[in-house]
Amino acid sequence: MDQRCVFLFTGLVETIGTIIAVIPRGDVWQLDIRAEKIASGLHLGDSVSISGACNTVVDFNSDSFSVEMMEETRSRTKLGSLKNGSHVNLERAMRLDSRLDGHMVAGHVDGVAEVINVEFQPNTRKYVFSAPPDILSGIVPKGSVTIDGVSLTVIGADDKSFSVGVIPSTLADTTINELKKRDKVNIETDMVGKYILKFLETRFSGEDNPGGVKNSLTWDKLAEYGWS
Repeated sequence: MDQRCVFLFTGLVETIGTIIAVIPRGDVWQLDIRAEKIASGLHLGDSVSISGACNTVVDFNSDSFSVEMMEETRSRTKLGSLKNGSHVNLERAMRLDSRLDGHMVAGHVDGVAEVINVEFQPNTRKYVFSAPPDILSGIVPKGSVTIDGVSLTVIGADDKSFSVGVIPSTLADTTINELKKRDKVNIETDMVGKYILKFLETRFSGEDNPGGVKNSLTWDKLAEYGWS
């Protein structure tokens, strides 16, 4: 994720872009992306979510634009595996005068999850993902999660996996439609949830709790108490 990205996204994808070049330039990698729908409206320095990872525009023309990735972004996200022809979800940073649909998304990917099952229904799909404990700790049923830049609602979650349902319009307008078993996806857990979890960890970790009272709150308990 670009260190300059301080804007918010909504997780509502504007368009699907196509990678047309992946160019190593010293300690950064340049991605050239064809995106006719948004390219002409970009400016140098604009922030764009690329499958959930915030990057900064360094060049653009009428039908494509370029960003530069640090090695941290390549290693922490699935962007490091992109190649010519790969499809990516694109969203420009939210305008301050816009309605906030979706949910608040920072474009800072927490890690990568893997598709372990896909259930096909006549018009919808249910995806099940395995993920590391640090990601699963921030996911609760009925809460929000960003998958490859797409804002989705969690159906279920346990200590090994979580699931989401996808409606027809999302399948038609995003790369979620392309996912199959063993595919990797970028995950960003709920921003508000992160602050709550950090507060709880700090409040009861001993830093502000000399007596060492153990924190008995968990995400499951928070969900039970009505927080989601």
